[in-house]
Amino acid sequence: MARVLVPLAEGCEELEAVTVIDLLRRAEVEVVTAGLTEGPVRASRNTVLVPDSQLEAVMDRTFDMIVLPGGLPGAQRLERDERIRALLERYRTEDRFIAAICAAPKVLAGAGLLDGRSATSYPGAVTPEDFPQVKLVQAPVVVDGKVITSRGPGTAMDFALQLIESLVGKTKRDQVETALVREI
Repeated sequence: MARVLVPLAEGCEELEAVTVIDLLRRAEVEVVTAGLTEGPVRASRNTVLVPDSQLEAVMDRTFDMIVLPGGLPGAQRLERDERIRALLERYRTEDRFIAAICAAPKVLAGAGLLDGRSATSYPGAVTPEDFPQVKLVQAPVVVDGKVITSRGPGTAMDFALQLIESLVGKTKRDQVETALVREI
């Protein structure tokens, strides 16, 4: 069974976090949410999320993917957290999936994970002026190797479905999408 870590920071975008968690679990992927601090996490629109664990408790566990929800100031908190930087570097070294949506691709760019890669983000979060080494693409979801990025709350479902496809295949993605009665 595929396993995914979703770190939750105060001020994260709840639509992105919950959509990713929900759809991955529908695909029978084990998802562990981990708060940067102890206790519930208040998201950007004041929704209270209760993480499965505290980040410190899962640092040594092995996951197939790490997914960073965006939102402000949540993404800024992720960017400043040394444990997140250490996990991202470990996932890069171990060639595991790394994904981020909305403002969180800036965390990846700041860690050098988007250097020479195609990526997308919330408008203005990752700019050519600040990160000239990133090939910015205006698309809902961008996959470049094992790095997956997306634009924002409106693309959260497309992002989550791509995560499913990348982890467990197109057949499972199609099963989940069909059950959602999603008409596009």
